[in-house]
Amino acid sequence: MNNELQNMRQDYSSSSLTKADVLSNPIDQFSAWFNQYSTCAKHDANAMVLSTVGANNRPSSRVVLLKGISNGGFEFYTNYQSHKAHDISVNNLVSLVFFWPELERQVRVEGKAEKLSEAESDAYFKERPRGSKIGAWTSPQSQVVLNRQMLEDRMAEMEKKFKAEIERPDNWGGYRVVTDSIEFWQGRSNRLHDRIIYIKGENESWDIKRLAP
Repeated sequence: MNNELQNMRQDYSSSSLTKADVLSNPIDQFSAWFNQYSTCAKHDANAMVLSTVGANNRPSSRVVLLKGISNGGFEFYTNYQSHKAHDISVNNLVSLVFFWPELERQVRVEGKAEKLSEAESDAYFKERPRGSKIGAWTSPQSQVVLNRQMLEDRMAEMEKKFKAEIERPDNWGGYRVVTDSIEFWQGRSNRLHDRIIYIKGENESWDIKRLAP
């Protein structure tokens, strides 16, 4: 297996990236890249890896879905009693990674995760499909459960309980990752990749630099 893994190689040559190519604001640059990728992605163009570090100082990563961009940050939703939420409650410094293989691109985001307002979480929850709303009430996210049947039985109970409008659970809502650093990576041939990083200064301006691959 090791030989097979060591021989897996992909030479990237579809595009390039220079400081002259990018927009002055990284959120605008991200939006431009995301719009390009969403036209060619087959599934989950908004998938991103969220990494957190909890009280035990151990990093933890998982794939979540980007659900909004506003006020200089990237938004996602979760159960506030989940593993990720517990980590954020003790250390709100997090990172996000987007990998877009069809365009040979990667975006890394670092920043602070802050809870969205109840009004913002309510507005998003209202637009979710009914099944997703029921799921939010059903799952004790990240807790140990006996078996799958327990979850299905609980979902059936919630289906009976909620016949009409379903309100957002108090323990469910959103976060906004307010970024202070975003790196745009464009794959290049011979592993000499292009890396452009934006770093936020004290006056909220962005310093743009090139990094070695």
